[in-house]
Amino acid sequence: MLFIIAAPSGSGKTTVVREVLKKLPGLVFSVSATTRKKRDYEVDGKDYFFISKEEFEKKIENGDFVEYEKIFDGNYYGTLKNYIDELISKEKDVIFDVDVNGALSLKNYYKDLAVLIFLKPPDKEEVKRRLLLRGTENEEQINNRLQRFDIEMAKMKFFNYIIINDNLEKAVNELVNLILKIKKGEK
Repeated sequence: MLFIIAAPSGSGKTTVVREVLKKLPGLVFSVSATTRKKRDYEVDGKDYFFISKEEFEKKIENGDFVEYEKIFDGNYYGTLKNYIDELISKEKDVIFDVDVNGALSLKNYYKDLAVLIFLKPPDKEEVKRRLLLRGTENEEQINNRLQRFDIEMAKMKFFNYIIINDNLEKAVNELVNLILKIKKGEK
């Protein structure tokens, strides 16, 4: 199964996914490719595949991505087909941490293998607070991320499940329980 977790930027999806991986070690994290600079705490090949813009664009031309997007800051993000197909061929359950558009593209490509789970933040102000606390973007970048908020929230209706992330422990436990139920064949 492909468990695709998506939410507006700053909603806490990366934190939730990291905690879920600790509780469900059988899940494999889908590592996305990006052209953005690596943050100090990130590891290439674990958090992202950090590649040049030229290399990313060559992979686009070659049709190597299931989904990709160039966002407001000029950086690309995407999911490599061969990476996911290899995990599927090994019958691994995969958890994704992607943006809303990426999630919808993955569902369109992988159909019934993909389960879309929207991680709903309490509100826009809380997302802004989280982005400020993260300290990885300047005010302009934060405002650009917030401009996408309403558009991404409107796409929540296309997801199979919604989990509210107003409490980290509660959201993590809900997601763990949901994944276990789906794996058992329950809906």
